[in-house]
Amino acid sequence: MLAYIIRRLLLIVPTLLGIMVLNFVIVQFAPGGPVEQVIAQLQGLATDATARVTGGGGDFEGEGQTLESLEIGTEGTTTSGYRGAQGLDPEFIAELERQFGFDKPPLERFLHMLGNYLQFDFGESYFRDVAVVDLVIDKLPVSISLGLWTTLLVYLISIPLGIRKAVKDGSRFDVYSSGVIVVGYAVPNFLFAVLLIVLFAGGRYFDIFPLRGLVSDDWETFPWWRQILDYFWHIALPVTAMVISGFATLTMLTKNSFLDEIGKMYVLTARAKGLTEARVLYGHIFRNAMLLVIAGFPAAFIGILFTGSLFIEVIFSLDGLGLLGFEAVMNRDYPVFFGTLFIFGLIGLLLNLIGDITYMFIDPRIDFEARRV
Repeated sequence: MLAYIIRRLLLIVPTLLGIMVLNFVIVQFAPGGPVEQVIAQLQGLATDATARVTGGGGDFEGEGQTLESLEIGTEGTTTSGYRGAQGLDPEFIAELERQFGFDKPPLERFLHMLGNYLQFDFGESYFRDVAVVDLVIDKLPVSISLGLWTTLLVYLISIPLGIRKAVKDGSRFDVYSSGVIVVGYAVPNFLFAVLLIVLFAGGRYFDIFPLRGLVSDDWETFPWWRQILDYFWHIALPVTAMVISGFATLTMLTKNSFLDEIGKMYVLTARAKGLTEARVLYGHIFRNAMLLVIAGFPAAFIGILFTGSLFIEVIFSLDGLGLLGFEAVMNRDYPVFFGTLFIFGLIGLLLNLIGDITYMFIDPRIDFEARRV
């Protein structure tokens, strides 16, 4: 097993490198880089202006100047290839490229970025003047709250429901619950979120739950028991919206896994020996049927934690990792984009390895030493 773990850890390196290379190449062909973003802001054409221009880990010209106070040359024509740069001083454009690091060839920029990442130095945001690591740490509480509670509730609901549907296959319960599952699968979570707001957050009917934030503004002044209640009061609607749309796939996976195991010979043998149905179900079938469910846990957790909560964070004004990644893409904030991509990719690959290792604790028949990667 140790040799298998070492091989998998070594495989993380080329896999993560491939992810970074692919995304870096795509970004090179994507229009509207950070320099174009600044030019648009200077020309008054940007839709999401930022208050500070930074590049290469420091403020532009080292003075922390705002966009409005930058001295812009307006005489003559520029030789810059950037759209919208007409009327700007070519020296200003060249200095802007230098500050962002775009005066170097792409390969040199990529190798420099990888060298920093190997030292876990992810740089600073172009437009926030904050280290990428500090940004991620600042947003983690929101995303972890949504991801952990959603994943926990989804598994607590889906596994018992899937087992019940497998045992009652073809019954009215199976048919009616399948109808609910189809609705949950077909309707995206942000539509459920809007419906919950209309019903319970003052949208039209009841004003029971808050509409924004993870906790109240004066949360720190509350006693500990009230802090806990306030926290759950704020995440009730976001988590509910994510659970409703997230339990469908896992429920059907659990049901199909159990149905596949129920018809096997060892189950018939166990029943022939006079074992109770509960003993057969949870003592024999459960361990084998849950392998597929456990295999999907890392992907489910990563999806909920980093991507599935984007619309929920926007709708409920929760400043988490999903919103951070979206803003980084829209604003072409490459240090944040690539830094979070590297961190999340590494976490995802490690969780996949943990999921495989967990197989052994459920089914000791799996031999990792004999398995080839």
